[in-house]
Amino acid sequence: MPLTRQQVRQRARKIKLLLLDVDGVMTDGRIYYVPRPDGGMFETKTFHSRDGIGIRYAHDAGLKVGIISGLSEDHWRVIHFIRDQYLKTGKCPLVYETARINRLHLQELKKLFPAGYLRGACKLAGITYKEGYLEQSWVEDFAEQVATAAEGKTYEVNLRGFLVNPSQWDKRYALYRAWEMKMPKLTDQHWKVLEFLRESFAKNNIVPTVYETCEANHLELEDLQRLFPDGYHRGAIKLAGLRVR
Repeated sequence: MPLTRQQVRQRARKIKLLLLDVDGVMTDGRIYYVPRPDGGMFETKTFHSRDGIGIRYAHDAGLKVGIISGLSEDHWRVIHFIRDQYLKTGKCPLVYETARINRLHLQELKKLFPAGYLRGACKLAGITYKEGYLEQSWVEDFAEQVATAAEGKTYEVNLRGFLVNPSQWDKRYALYRAWEMKMPKLTDQHWKVLEFLRESFAKNNIVPTVYETCEANHLELEDLQRLFPDGYHRGAIKLAGLRVR
């Protein structure tokens, strides 16, 4: 005979410790081998944002939470910081901010979250791209035709200014978006980063992680912040006419 809702709640109140593994529990069994710009590959696994949210709720409810393998105190410090900032501000903190406040260099962050900042750290914090960067989950799918630049050309963008169709991108689009974002004149260094993003996406059909972009262009996070103060995703990727899905 199935338990009633009240019986389930009574049993749940007795739980004091949530102890779980990562592989096959927080993941769904899928493994992705993602190409690197240098021709190598890195392995990443699929996590669901609901798992991160569930763990955070359990922690907030007073349960002790433990991971048998995979995540260290350094991982949790970053995950909790991202989650706390999201609850305070309603958006995911920029990678620059997370690295600076947690006193992490680019390579240290990469070692902790090799799948990327957005695809790794933010996802483990229970924040998806739509939640953390678009605030309203329906916005990304709502596009409008926006007239920009000269010669009457139009670009199909969503309400956050991300290009819906990457093939429509040209330098005028990047210049117009940079002007909208009150950025200074785009320099050769800006264009080098944007061209890398475009070429890498065309080759691999995936937006490069912040680590890959910095390494390929010999940049530290501070350099990337100077070039794109609005952030890696809200700045560089947007200007490159790309978006993380």
